[in-house]
Amino acid sequence: MTSSSEGLLDSTRRALVRRIAVAQVEGRAPSVVACVVRDGEVVWNGARTSVAGHAPDDDVQYRIGSITKTFTAVLVMRLRDEGLLDLGDPLEKHLKGTGVGEVTIAELLTHSAGLAAESPAPWWERTPGSLRPDLADVLGEQPFKHPTGRRHHYSNPGFTLLGALVEELRGASWEDVLRQEVLEPLGLHRTSGQPQAPHAGGWAVHPWADVLLPEPAEDLGRMAPAGQLWSTTADLARFAVFLADGDDRVLSAASVLEMRTPASPSELADVVNGAAYGLGMQLHRMGGRMIVGHSGSLPGFLAGLAISVEDGLAAVTLANCTSGLPIWGLAGDLVQIVAEAEPTIPEPWRPLPEVDQAVLELAGPWYWGTGAVALRLTADGGVTLGPLSGAGRASRFRAQGDGTWLGLDGYYAGETLRAVRRPDGSVSHLDLGSFVFTRQPYDPEAAVPGGVDPEGWRGLPR
Repeated sequence: MTSSSEGLLDSTRRALVRRIAVAQVEGRAPSVVACVVRDGEVVWNGARTSVAGHAPDDDVQYRIGSITKTFTAVLVMRLRDEGLLDLGDPLEKHLKGTGVGEVTIAELLTHSAGLAAESPAPWWERTPGSLRPDLADVLGEQPFKHPTGRRHHYSNPGFTLLGALVEELRGASWEDVLRQEVLEPLGLHRTSGQPQAPHAGGWAVHPWADVLLPEPAEDLGRMAPAGQLWSTTADLARFAVFLADGDDRVLSAASVLEMRTPASPSELADVVNGAAYGLGMQLHRMGGRMIVGHSGSLPGFLAGLAISVEDGLAAVTLANCTSGLPIWGLAGDLVQIVAEAEPTIPEPWRPLPEVDQAVLELAGPWYWGTGAVALRLTADGGVTLGPLSGAGRASRFRAQGDGTWLGLDGYYAGETLRAVRRPDGSVSHLDLGSFVFTRQPYDPEAAVPGGVDPEGWRGLPR
């Protein structure tokens, strides 16, 4: 990934500078550093600081807190892709003796295992990890707060368990595995478990006075997979590109898409606000855009990583204060500033290079009962099926090579679409998960479940 200072209009760069300047002032942060990525390239770097002449650059480390969880999730997905585990496996199958072994790996990744949000006292983020040497010390005597699988309840101990799972299956420390399997392949040489100069110091800002208190930077020990890492805007920009596009040296595009897909039950407020959680990734609708990534905080530091895959944009924001600055929202704002000021120019429309006439025959309107839908061909050889107008069930389908299509998203995800033909080869109807789609509403010539009244359509008698 390269960096370019000429990638954005002057007006856009000014708007970005102003946004982080306002955030630094209103959040009373000692420093804020940020960057924007467009189409895999860093197109803007910015920083604001309370110390004249000492603005941080893209090589200064900040602690990134819970963005660490996304790195841990990547390691777990690698184990899954290698066939060493299934996301539906109970933890006990691979990691014995935790006392919470009935929870599944997927439930841990999505924070739906019902585990407590934090480890038992004292506050783990401001005390040495040596106080919690074993998993039992992390989980405590009452690890569950909710029924397993019933609701999203953010859990730091849950990701500690996932880190221990990685160590068990790899036979090495979480940090060593992370370095070998993710950091080195992606070129994240300034991401580490311990701070490496140059790095920012963490500060607490008094809520009612403009004075500072240094925060301790503890080694989290067993809790490291939940929040240990330090990184830079340059490294997190590379990580954002990976989370959008995949990298076969680490995870395929299909696997990172799976991570970005909503997977955890939400509370009503989350549904209203368009928020959800995938596999180690946060999702939130901001300004009409789906933003994916993660936020992070530890005493003295705030971090945000926001990606709009549809716009080809990402932003990283880092600050060295304990609270007061909505860091993930700030990253999302930077994405939206660029997306709205310099919207993506679509590629020219081009006709398909070739078309299967048997598939082309299926294009056009169909009816599920009286509901009108349209089947359209896509450039990748698949099809889409969705309402002719208004809202309704819509899905993309991938060709499976045997004349059928597999649903990729929406209501029909995982369902099989097939064309049912008559003995003479003509199309009778489409079958989709037992639903029959016909060329006419309740076509009497098709195999409509329940049959069609032989007297046909009629008016209401007076």
